[in-house]
Amino acid sequence: MYIPSAFNEDDLSILHQQIEGTRLATLITYGERGLQANHVPLLLSPEEGQYGTLHGHVSKANPQWRELATGAEVLVIFPVADAYVSPSFYPSKAEHGQAVPTWNYLAIHAYGVADVFHDAQRLRNLVTTLTAKHEAGRPQPWTLEDAPADYIAKMLGAIVGFSIPIDRLEGKRKLTQNRSAADVAGVRDGLAASSKLNEQEVAQLMRQGEQ
Repeated sequence: MYIPSAFNEDDLSILHQQIEGTRLATLITYGERGLQANHVPLLLSPEEGQYGTLHGHVSKANPQWRELATGAEVLVIFPVADAYVSPSFYPSKAEHGQAVPTWNYLAIHAYGVADVFHDAQRLRNLVTTLTAKHEAGRPQPWTLEDAPADYIAKMLGAIVGFSIPIDRLEGKRKLTQNRSAADVAGVRDGLAASSKLNEQEVAQLMRQGEQ
């Protein structure tokens, strides 16, 4: 990923926080079929390895798991947040007109070599933890025990698990840091006034960066 120095984010705690807050990641592999991409929920074990380890699963019918098993490098993309930035947000536009549209966003790329597994208990532990994460906060969280045991066994037999120790981690935090304080405030306030939730989210991230 192209990352100008002004937009580089290398604070591991921040990167981990953003990874854990991303509900759906993009898993990219390369093999005989060329590039393959699938969208999967992942778990992060931050203390496993230098940059943490990612855990997930795909359908056994999905040929991508065979590419994960080859030992080739894998790329996982976490698209954290994004918003269109209009030149009209910049106060400096009124002074000299030197402004063009751009995009503010946070994105994380994780690289590593996957370990593929089929062990039923390990798969059950993975799915149990993943389900608990996304059911948290519901009045009556669903658990694997809510379904018949033979049905769950059948479902676990239809998936393949994987773990990806992260060998390289890149973070890009592009939030107008390369412009004047007045332009930063103009973008932040313009996005905050938007009716679009993604633009409000980026405005909030800009506020956090100012603290």
